[in-house]
Amino acid sequence: MRLLVGGLARLLRLLSLGELALDLLDLQLLGLGVGHEVFIPVQRLRGPARARLTGRYSRAMPAYGVLVFPGGTEIGLELRRSLADLKEIRLAGAGSEQDRHGPFAYRRWRTVPEVGAPGWIEALNAVIAELAIDVVYPGHDDVLLALAEHRDEIAAGVVTSPLRTCKITRSKRATYELLGDVVPVPHVFDVPGEITEFPVFAKPDRSQGSRGAVLVSDETELTAALAAGSDLVMELLPGREHTVDCFSDRDRGVLFARARARERTRAGISMATRTEPTSTRIEQHARAIATRLELHGAWFFQLREDREGEPRLLEVAPRVAGTSALHRALGVNFALLALYEHLRMPVTVAPNDIEIRLDRALVNRYAHNLEYRHVYVDLDDTLLVGDTVNARLVALLYQCLNAGRRLVLITRHARDVDETLARFRLTQLWDEIVHITDPDAEKAAYIAQPDAILIDDSFRERQVARERLGIATFDSSMIELLMDERL
Repeated sequence: MRLLVGGLARLLRLLSLGELALDLLDLQLLGLGVGHEVFIPVQRLRGPARARLTGRYSRAMPAYGVLVFPGGTEIGLELRRSLADLKEIRLAGAGSEQDRHGPFAYRRWRTVPEVGAPGWIEALNAVIAELAIDVVYPGHDDVLLALAEHRDEIAAGVVTSPLRTCKITRSKRATYELLGDVVPVPHVFDVPGEITEFPVFAKPDRSQGSRGAVLVSDETELTAALAAGSDLVMELLPGREHTVDCFSDRDRGVLFARARARERTRAGISMATRTEPTSTRIEQHARAIATRLELHGAWFFQLREDREGEPRLLEVAPRVAGTSALHRALGVNFALLALYEHLRMPVTVAPNDIEIRLDRALVNRYAHNLEYRHVYVDLDDTLLVGDTVNARLVALLYQCLNAGRRLVLITRHARDVDETLARFRLTQLWDEIVHITDPDAEKAAYIAQPDAILIDDSFRERQVARERLGIATFDSSMIELLMDERL
């Protein structure tokens, strides 16, 4: 039986008639494809589901309400980058008071208590109702487990694997015990007396981001590590480290498993990584893990080589990895694929065959109290630098257009302004063009609105406008303050 869903009211009427099972055979849905019929599995829909659901991607996509919780972690930010610009998604973020970066990254952000705090489920469900959320993506390992444990109490779907998988993978010791006979795992010392040779490695059994992980050189350091909570003591693995990003369909098994090298890490986060060739051995490891753990959607596992170069399992996690952006850039959008898997839509994974490297660094995002409706922009040495367009400034100008702000080009350009704009394909940006030919005139004389800003490379022009008009002024190095990267 196939079902085309045409809106919430119709869906509710159908649901009132009883549980509907859907035949999804012959449906091939590419991760970012268009033009395919979409048959929504009714039994997988939870939450408001207020967006129109129509039968063709080429006409209209169901806009699923997605909440990333917590949204400001590295995991949450990768989910944000994966989903924010897609027609299928209405994105929002939530987190506790400790999630300081979230409000800088999401336009729709709500603060809720930490998981485990009194009333956290009620508060989360209130956000789900307010923002018309259909599914929640966990952005932290502890939250992942909490959401899995309380899945039936959450008023939206939870995009993750079954509870048993989430519980086992939260413990490295339990993971090793389950998988030790199907993939190579490190030797774990159950008691300190088993250690015959130092150094060894100690870390908490339940942790993330290398928190509490220490190299232990002798018995004194071992005692200190155990006292600090690093209760999993294992052989030292001195070799290279790899992350294997995976995607599984609960019926079809592992559809993608490819390793990437972790070339530089900070606080357990891969800051530099590169693709590795497709490996039969890696794929075998992924399938072996999936024989013991029921894995739905996106997941990953990490390996590190021992002294003989044998890769041994470090951890398995049933979620999107923070640096899986490397494979997303090749065409494997794990977050979107995980949504489709959650909804039981068949997918095809078809990445580009390109070798790439990814290097990450800190990013600046700002909050400010500046209100402005009119943007005055200089042309020479500001919008045009030499013989190139300032692409970052153009991005800001389109952001201003999206916000309904008025754009005015104000310039002393020595040549024909229209010809220059046409040459660089900048003609249609402007609400007004002010071409100043009087060498003694100041740009401030042409700015009439008190809620204006001026972007100009000239310090003198900026100083006069700021002092005479009391407006904010910027050169190209300052405009990152104005960029609103919330999604």
